[in-house]
Amino acid sequence: MPDHENAPRAPQSAASSGRRPDPEHGRLVLAATPIGRVDDAPPRLAAELVRADVVAAEDTRRLTRLLRELEIEAPGRLVSYFEGNEAARTPVLLEALLAGERVVLVTDAGMPSVSDPGYRLVAAAVEHDVPVTAVPGPSAVLTALAVSGLPVDRFCFEGFLPRKAGERGRRLGVLAAEERTMVFFEAPHRTEAALAAMAEAFGGDRRAAVCRELTKTHEEVVRGPLADLVAWAADGVRGEVTLVVTGAEPVAAVGDDPDSLRAAVAEAEAAGTPRKDAIREVARLAGVPKRVVYDLVHQS
Repeated sequence: MPDHENAPRAPQSAASSGRRPDPEHGRLVLAATPIGRVDDAPPRLAAELVRADVVAAEDTRRLTRLLRELEIEAPGRLVSYFEGNEAARTPVLLEALLAGERVVLVTDAGMPSVSDPGYRLVAAAVEHDVPVTAVPGPSAVLTALAVSGLPVDRFCFEGFLPRKAGERGRRLGVLAAEERTMVFFEAPHRTEAALAAMAEAFGGDRRAAVCRELTKTHEEVVRGPLADLVAWAADGVRGEVTLVVTGAEPVAAVGDDPDSLRAAVAEAEAAGTPRKDAIREVARLAGVPKRVVYDLVHQS
């Protein structure tokens, strides 16, 4: 949808401009949108869209479709706010907030700022004492975690892996010793490569789940060891994908004597951890400088 906003202006702080946000109206609202079924929309979503002075959307065409499905109209200004214009558009939206307007931010699916546009605007609002609130609702991260069948007591969200194989391998190497369950987003055409890289870094027997098209008509959750999931993905994967991978087994305490340090690095390497990452992790566990472990491992 065409966007006819003026060029962004440099923001002024509330103090320097002499204006203060209206506590009833100058407010940023992060509004979760359905990740699949429109009837999963949080009840407050429609009310906030109707009330907004400005609705900033990752894709204004999708927003228009959502408004139609919710059978409502949003009388406020509709503006685009996506990765390509996020930096330039943030000062414009901040000015609206400082002027006392209510800005509702929505992304294509799920909660804004979680691997989606939003963080810059939230940070700017907080810096200028603008109230920030949220309409809680659907989240692919928590939905995938809940249905994965993997441990949920401790977890971390890692977003999208790097696209380049080398960078992806290095990132996964760092995560090889992570003990919490890990959640990743991935593009369908890169899912097989991502699973193969995980199997190499974590070991093919590490348990995982591929969650595809969550809450949609063709929802599918495939669970099993990473090696089996690589074979499953070889035929191609379609739709929105979230990957959940169980964490590493807790590592026993490492002694700080030379023999123990060498043995711990060798054990980590045998399990598939790159030597550089193994040295760093062993040094951390033993509480000694990384250079000490490095020198011991590389002694002739």
